[in-house]
Amino acid sequence: MKKLLISALIAGLPGVAMADAKGDEIAKLKAQLEALQAQMQQLQQAVNAATAAKAPEADDGNAELKQRVAGMEMKVDKLTTDASEGPIAGLSITGYMDPTYVASRLGRSAGFQFVNHSNQYAYTNSTFGDVYLDIKKTFGVGPMAPSAEVSILPNRGSGNNLLTSGGTSSAGNNIINTAIINFPVSDTTQLVAGLMNSFGGYEVQQSNQMNTITHGLLYDFSDPGSYVGAGFNWSHGSWATKFMIANEQFHTNPNSATDSGTHTHSNSTPTVTGRVDYTMTSNLDIGGSMNIGRQSLYAHTDANGNGDGTYGYQGTSNSAYGAYYFGELDMTLTGTDSVYNAEIDYGRQKQAAWNGGDAVWYGFSLLAHQKWNSEWFGRMGATLRYDYLNDSKNGGGGGGIALGQSSGVDGTNGFGISQACFNSSSVNGTDCSGATRQALTAALLFYPTDQLTLKMEIRHDWANRDVFLRSDGNYRKSNDIFAAQAVYSF
Repeated sequence: MKKLLISALIAGLPGVAMADAKGDEIAKLKAQLEALQAQMQQLQQAVNAATAAKAPEADDGNAELKQRVAGMEMKVDKLTTDASEGPIAGLSITGYMDPTYVASRLGRSAGFQFVNHSNQYAYTNSTFGDVYLDIKKTFGVGPMAPSAEVSILPNRGSGNNLLTSGGTSSAGNNIINTAIINFPVSDTTQLVAGLMNSFGGYEVQQSNQMNTITHGLLYDFSDPGSYVGAGFNWSHGSWATKFMIANEQFHTNPNSATDSGTHTHSNSTPTVTGRVDYTMTSNLDIGGSMNIGRQSLYAHTDANGNGDGTYGYQGTSNSAYGAYYFGELDMTLTGTDSVYNAEIDYGRQKQAAWNGGDAVWYGFSLLAHQKWNSEWFGRMGATLRYDYLNDSKNGGGGGGIALGQSSGVDGTNGFGISQACFNSSSVNGTDCSGATRQALTAALLFYPTDQLTLKMEIRHDWANRDVFLRSDGNYRKSNDIFAAQAVYSF
């Protein structure tokens, strides 16, 4: 009877041992393999005991049983090796798809946005409506294991709508969104290098981690974007720090600018950026970040459209770059079913404003999100966000705000000077103030499954100047949008 039980147990082992060792199942498989190894040892002991107790006529049966046990041990050892050292060990692939419908009163436009290739970044066309893939490979286990991680966002990521290769080359046709190498040197410190998003603000890029569809004004137009560089992450207790030395933001190689074809100006000044977070309690985080470096200025042209060797909207600078300073503080308070965020920003860039002076912008953002269970709709959530961004000094500009080269206004996003003031000015609008922007966003969310989130959003944007360009060619002070989105995570 004991021999029959042992044989039956061994016969059932292959179905368990050959379980799929992919993705999230690897950790579970390792635990199962450890248990199987322990069972193998018990089985071997049982076989040895049975061999010693049986008469000589049972030796052939016991020899066959030993062979089966030895074969199973080889299979278990191979699976253990593959799970910890094979090509899929430490590999994870996650992501989401987020088809989005957007209707805007500004251009009398409405329709779905999904995987359409566009490098025109606007608050109505930023990082949503795409396929996101995050591919990570960890080499080993534990806190000292290095890793390499690449995220791909082909149509809405940094590679397509923000990054340039340097100089005056335009953005586009780059599917890489981030690419980061992480090399731990201790339990608390990791060296990092590659292309990564900036450290500023409470908002994240990924749609499946947002409680709205669109981003706030600070994320889109105030906070820095992405950097290529190297630095370190450090954390201990309630404190965490990030630091990086990098290129000028949005540039994947050293940037240079040529004036009138005569000589080249290089932005050899690195950007220094860092962040500090303090976890005051288990659900309250207070943090801040800073950026210091130089940013490119608009290359001024003459009446024939040729570079005249000067920079800035009015050609008032002889340098291709202006000193750039940015700082922000943010807070996140997380409850069981609630999230509260706050952020305050301040930025300055030398000679980057419309009239040739310093561009200065400052603002704040407040967000509240609440979830609850509904009898009719199941799990639900609601979000309310208010944004304020002042970019009035010297006609506006700087940071993430780019004005029209001939009009001093961004009619899509609502920044710059009033066209009425521009038309009545005798000095090319340099005596006009830039717009102060505000936005109020309300979103309703539904969670049918753990993977699927449905969102609906209405948003009202307004300014104190006529800076929103309507489809009829006239400028107004406000715009409204409605958006709906399905986010499926995997």
